[in-house]
Amino acid sequence: MASISASAAVAAKAAAFAHKNELAAAAAPAQQQKQQRRLSGRRARSGRVRAVATPARAPRAPSSTGSVKSAMTMTEKILARASERASLEPGENVWVDVDVLMTHDVCGPGTIGIFKREFGEDAKVWDREKVVIIPDHYIFTSDERANRNVDILRDFCMEQNIKYFYDIKDLSNFKANPDYKGVCHVALAQEGHCRPGEVLLGTDSHTCNAGAFGQFATGIGNTDAGFVMGTGKALLKVPPTIRFVLDGEMPPYLLAKDLILQIIGEISVSGATYKSMEFVGSTVESLNMEERMTLCNMVIEAGGKNGVVPADQTTFNYLEGKTSVEYEPVYSDAQARFVSDYRFDVSKLEPVVAKPHSPDNRALARECKDVKIDRVYIGSCTGGKTEDFFAAAKVFLASGKKVKVPTFLVPATQKVWMDIYSIPVPGAGGKTCSQIFEEAGCDTPASPSCGACLGGPRDTYARMNEPMVCVSTTNRNFPGRMGHKEGQIYLASPFTAAASALTGYVTDPRDFLM
Repeated sequence: MASISASAAVAAKAAAFAHKNELAAAAAPAQQQKQQRRLSGRRARSGRVRAVATPARAPRAPSSTGSVKSAMTMTEKILARASERASLEPGENVWVDVDVLMTHDVCGPGTIGIFKREFGEDAKVWDREKVVIIPDHYIFTSDERANRNVDILRDFCMEQNIKYFYDIKDLSNFKANPDYKGVCHVALAQEGHCRPGEVLLGTDSHTCNAGAFGQFATGIGNTDAGFVMGTGKALLKVPPTIRFVLDGEMPPYLLAKDLILQIIGEISVSGATYKSMEFVGSTVESLNMEERMTLCNMVIEAGGKNGVVPADQTTFNYLEGKTSVEYEPVYSDAQARFVSDYRFDVSKLEPVVAKPHSPDNRALARECKDVKIDRVYIGSCTGGKTEDFFAAAKVFLASGKKVKVPTFLVPATQKVWMDIYSIPVPGAGGKTCSQIFEEAGCDTPASPSCGACLGGPRDTYARMNEPMVCVSTTNRNFPGRMGHKEGQIYLASPFTAAASALTGYVTDPRDFLM
């Protein structure tokens, strides 16, 4: 393939799109002229007047009240700013400027292939500091194809001089790789790539995790990502917004995972299809950033386009020291239009699980007390953050017992792994999570990655290679999701997962926390 410069490639693409638009624009007048000629011929033949043009009128004076600004939701405001529009309405298709594009080892090679095919072998990405590449899915495996994918990422990042490539070379000891982070969605937050008011796109459906920072974040396919990689732009349809108002004091036995499972169970896995899910209320305001991430992480399980939490002082405190990029948060107008409002009194909710084989197959944890389990898995972008492990440790500490089933612990990132070994658990007399987990008989915390959340190669740590029943803090429980297609997965909070590990049955954490 003949090589062309990056600017020439972008210009060629722009010209192609412009040409298509010109053809479309030209088609309508041509059709109108053709129709007018037919009508003129008919009038000449009939000799009758069928219509009279409206007389020209003087131009109407503009209103003296000034320009009218439409009320907008957070998501509409973010996309309006990114498309340089004064206002937007749901359903409009707009070209937006992308602030961050993320890809990983599963979708990255495909995205790179499309980018090179469409823009040229020697083309350059639109901005080497806005492309973030994070190996995280199939890392600690001997699978040659999985290893090859990381090699493809590395070669591309060296070729493009990508600033934010979190590489791993020594698979035998992740700590020997200072650049390696782990699960992309948690790493994006920890490394300061999530900022209020921005547009973040990623080749992973759980990119919506970043909406916790008051930004528009959603997953896209490899083809769209290849185009963004070359131009920095994406064509998006503005989603309408559903608002979820969560008020009331959070009970000490509930976590954000319970809240989002409650919501998905309420509206179903298709209840928010191509809609924005905005989370507000006193309960949401009381959540730390990692719990807000859990809320937004699973909006895709309800079919949502994106999830979003208004940025506040908790957000700003988290970002302090993580980014030097200036950002400007936006908030929904008081008169903004919402498709619907859902209101929850969180103080009255109970711990829930999602039974196999769908995230909306909601049930109270106490209703499943007779379900015998084979293992527990604590990890993933949804349930493998520092606060998730603190929650699990709290249950183990309160019980003073040992687990009755294998309990696998997979920290999301290197930082989470270090927190497990270094930060004392509040109220534990100086003990760290790692010490509490060891005393409870859990497996040693594994190398940080997506692990068995989506199955992976057969040698993936904690993969379900046989039909088993697992209580997991992950996000999906479809057949085969964690390995064996006959496996049964109960999605739960870290509280419920830890309580279940202690009994060998699906267990309400209030048995140990009350």
